[in-house]
Amino acid sequence: MDNLMLIKERLHNWESFEDSPPYSEIELLRIIDYYEDELLKTDNEMEAILYAMLIFYRLKRQVTDDHLNELLQLSDQVKHPMVQEIQLLKHYLHVYQSLQVIDFSQYFIRETDFDPVKLKKVRALLTELERMGDLKVRSNLKTNSTLSSAYNFIFEQAEKAGDLAEGLVYGLEHKKSIQDISYYNEEVEKINRAIQLFYQEFPTFLKEENKEDPLEELNDMIGLEQVKSYINQYYHYLKYQKKRKEAGFQMVDEQGLHMVITGNPGTGKTTIARLLANIYYRLGLLDSNELVEVNRSQLVGSFMGQSEENTLNYVKKALGGVLFIDEAYNLRREDQSGNDYGQTVIDTLVSSMTSQDYANKFAVIIAGYPEEMNHFLWANPGLRSRFPDGNFIQLPDFKEEELLEIAEATALQNDYFFTEKALSSFQSLVEKAKVDESFGNARTVKDLVLKVIFHIGAKRSLIDKDNWLNHMRISESDILLLDQDTGSDHPIEQLEQLIGLSNVKEEVKKLSAFVKVQQKRKAMNLPAIPIQLHAVFSGNPGTGKTTVAKIYAKVLKECGLLKRGHLVITSRSDLVAGYVGQTAIKTKNKIREALGGVLFIDEAYSLYRGEKDFGKEAIDTLVDEMTRHNENLVVILAGYKNEMERFITSNPGLESRFKKYFHFEDYTDEELLEMVVSHTKHYQYSLAADVEAFLLEQLGQVNINGNGRFVVNLINEAIQYQALRVELDANTEQLTELRSEDFELAWKSIRGINKQ
Repeated sequence: MDNLMLIKERLHNWESFEDSPPYSEIELLRIIDYYEDELLKTDNEMEAILYAMLIFYRLKRQVTDDHLNELLQLSDQVKHPMVQEIQLLKHYLHVYQSLQVIDFSQYFIRETDFDPVKLKKVRALLTELERMGDLKVRSNLKTNSTLSSAYNFIFEQAEKAGDLAEGLVYGLEHKKSIQDISYYNEEVEKINRAIQLFYQEFPTFLKEENKEDPLEELNDMIGLEQVKSYINQYYHYLKYQKKRKEAGFQMVDEQGLHMVITGNPGTGKTTIARLLANIYYRLGLLDSNELVEVNRSQLVGSFMGQSEENTLNYVKKALGGVLFIDEAYNLRREDQSGNDYGQTVIDTLVSSMTSQDYANKFAVIIAGYPEEMNHFLWANPGLRSRFPDGNFIQLPDFKEEELLEIAEATALQNDYFFTEKALSSFQSLVEKAKVDESFGNARTVKDLVLKVIFHIGAKRSLIDKDNWLNHMRISESDILLLDQDTGSDHPIEQLEQLIGLSNVKEEVKKLSAFVKVQQKRKAMNLPAIPIQLHAVFSGNPGTGKTTVAKIYAKVLKECGLLKRGHLVITSRSDLVAGYVGQTAIKTKNKIREALGGVLFIDEAYSLYRGEKDFGKEAIDTLVDEMTRHNENLVVILAGYKNEMERFITSNPGLESRFKKYFHFEDYTDEELLEMVVSHTKHYQYSLAADVEAFLLEQLGQVNINGNGRFVVNLINEAIQYQALRVELDANTEQLTELRSEDFELAWKSIRGINKQ
């Protein structure tokens, strides 16, 4: 942010409405926010100028009737010319908006009107003119004297018409002859002309006509530089060809108006289609700028003949304008049976584009995702031939800085602004959403901004008009509250709270420290060692593999290596299908679900059951997708130690990608007992004095299958036997104490015990 002296100097250099203020509206809000306590309360002139600039922008955005505009009344004593003139300009705009809605033609008198009707109209005009008089203030806009003159001329003309009207009222009331009625009507019409003249003298930033040019609207859009360049060239090409035709030249092979727009979600396909419709209309190539939007559900019928009828109806509706078909590739679905009528729609559309009845009378714009659109068009030669190579527009994904611009613009449209720190924090929300090709670009960013606004509105107090800035500010804390992890504990602290697993804890902490150091080295422009994050978790059931995987995901998120840090747990049944071609689809869907987090495949060795098994396709797909999403996906393979070693070494693709191994040892008797104590406390039970000794003795005599799972099952059984033992009216101590007899019965009934 500029220093205070430079800000003051730049503020005082603003001397004309024809020049934009030296700061944008967002910059002004940040300046007011940053210097609010330090300066603005002691420097009324600077405060007034900043408010004047704010109101300049709000008037430009057509925001006229709000509390902020009234704040300038507090600065009447400030003599800076732009402060005074923005006040007067605000009044002028209010006057114009009040007058433009009046239909003065309703007060015209016809020669055939009866005298009572004439009298009623003239009296109504006088009432309207009296209301107009309440809008007038005596001032002069120094930088635009013609605007002040035009303003005063309205009321001068209204006064003339009023004098004439009073004379007519007198004559009609006293049954005397009246002046020529046409003269009265002419004076009333002059008021209308005076209002329009007044509007023509407004500064250009207030005139709505400036927003009617589609090219200006396009150039004001964020990003899309190559698209802007192409459409500007396309516009001038169409304009040139039109002038050339008017001069008598012919163009046999015209490029045509049909267009293909491709791009990922939220890149502006529909917006560009509307702009093209406006361009065609402004050039006179089409009779209307109407855009008729349709999709598969509106075109494809359920019985023979309905699809053709639907398509022709929409073609007729679009005549003179543009027919816009979003996600056009859905019209033909290769996996559908012969009863799918999407091909009928395509055939009817192609016929309409070339038929004598409809050709050159409407334009077709089809849109969708790039890969799907290319496949669709090349699979339909008849449709593809109707779209010349020059009529393909591919919209790129927005860059990171462009997405932040969109976020700021969205916030401003809703009368919010980001502080600089808040905008930096908001960037992390965008990064977490940007994990795969389904990311909605501008659409997702707008949704995130509105989500932030919702959370602000849900927790802030009601509006205090004297503290208006608080209700526009999006602070860093607002973003952090939305972005915070639901868990209260630090992931490493969660790891430490686990019982046993000393070697695993050490490996995870070592990896966490390594990642953080590599990131610091990268920030200092030092060479960084590649980080291998994919891991193999080996161990018997119930040794904590899934629990540690959840913590592992959180650790990587905290380090900034994962955007979401969630865990997706899968097994063979989630990845492998029963017929050819579907396994890859199932596997990709699970990987897409895990992007930005960790994909945990339990009993991963079950994926491979021979060369002819569909599990091999899942492994091949997994290896390919791991390469494709290298920085956006971590995979953990889990299972028994020996089986996992054989599985990894059997596939070179897996062996080269999994370098990190975590082995989960079985829990010792003491650790299992510690788990029992921990779980009983968690459920607010206590153990009788002899229980721990009993359990240690039992644990020493058997081999436990299931480790931690066995402990959970044992406690659940013991609690149920305790419930049989105690009476319903027992006291608190009886209801919460577990005795050795409860565990003895539980021990006998539970499975998972092998005698040594």
